[in-house]
Amino acid sequence: MKLPWRLYRDDPQWVPPLLDELKKVLDKSKHPYHQHAESAYFIARKNGEVVGRITASINHLSNEFHDEQVGTFGFFECVDDIAVARALLDTAYDWVAERGMTKLMGPLSFSTNDEFTSPGVLVDGFDKPPVIMMTHTPPYYAKLLEDCGFAKAKDLLAFWLDMTQADQRLLKGIDRLSRGQNITLRTLDMKHLDEEIERIKEVYNAAWERNWGFVPMTEAEFAYMAEAIKPIVNPRLCILAEIDGEPVGFALQLPDYNVAFKHMNGRLLPFGWAKFLWYKRKIRHTRVVTMGVKPAHRKKGIDSMLIIQMHLESKKFGMPRGEGSWVLEDNVAMVRGMARLGAVVYKTYRVYEKSIQAD
Repeated sequence: MKLPWRLYRDDPQWVPPLLDELKKVLDKSKHPYHQHAESAYFIARKNGEVVGRITASINHLSNEFHDEQVGTFGFFECVDDIAVARALLDTAYDWVAERGMTKLMGPLSFSTNDEFTSPGVLVDGFDKPPVIMMTHTPPYYAKLLEDCGFAKAKDLLAFWLDMTQADQRLLKGIDRLSRGQNITLRTLDMKHLDEEIERIKEVYNAAWERNWGFVPMTEAEFAYMAEAIKPIVNPRLCILAEIDGEPVGFALQLPDYNVAFKHMNGRLLPFGWAKFLWYKRKIRHTRVVTMGVKPAHRKKGIDSMLIIQMHLESKKFGMPRGEGSWVLEDNVAMVRGMARLGAVVYKTYRVYEKSIQAD
């Protein structure tokens, strides 16, 4: 778990992960991902020194949902050495092949529902630090993967949006879009969080059903997510869209707590909490973590309304800028919608795949 401290020691953009959170994700007896998946963890040593790590995993729920046999690798960290990278990736390849998989894909740590960090390796945007729950990797990772026979599966885009000067235009935009459609927007009601989670789950499982990488979230995963976000979510930064009381869309953004995590060296104790409380006052931007609209209610401008309302709310807390991530490169509607709002792509992440040859 501590290998990244050595690999990124000269990278000013890297943000140390919280070790306690990483332990929870890897704990097969506690994290809900492992209820429907099997995984193995490997490290590579050279001359007695740890020089790489990787996980191999099979998400049975995902394979059943998509009617495929795909294994994944994740938590990939490696020195700039093709021999080490090949040893790690071949080990993951062999592990999933022995279990009947036809493809190896990654990095995914672990799935799109249970991200410790976002999928893929960074291929563009190395000069900016990652925001909360997003990946940061060295430039050489893409070459290592490609030299080991992996090809691009999908690019994921991160948009940067600055709405410091847009208030009146945006307010008029919401009014225009909602006129005649009986659409209401409201913020999260923390007093009835269980019911709110049910509404969000209803939208989530409908909105993303046909998306690349989507897997329906289990009850345990939603419960775990709800418990995890309670300490950090600002209810005014979670927006629900409803029509006659029916939830039709939602969006969640978080302050970029990486601004504080960068100073904590991966630990909350003994002094990490104090550093967190001190540095979180300096957060001036957010990350839109997720947003979705039920298929039957698309093309009504609800996605734009959600984005606009989120940024209006975040500006009240001194955070008028932020990242929207991640967005599939071929999600044309979302890419165009972000562009219309003035957002620009400033980071690109790439997920790779390799077919498994039958014996």
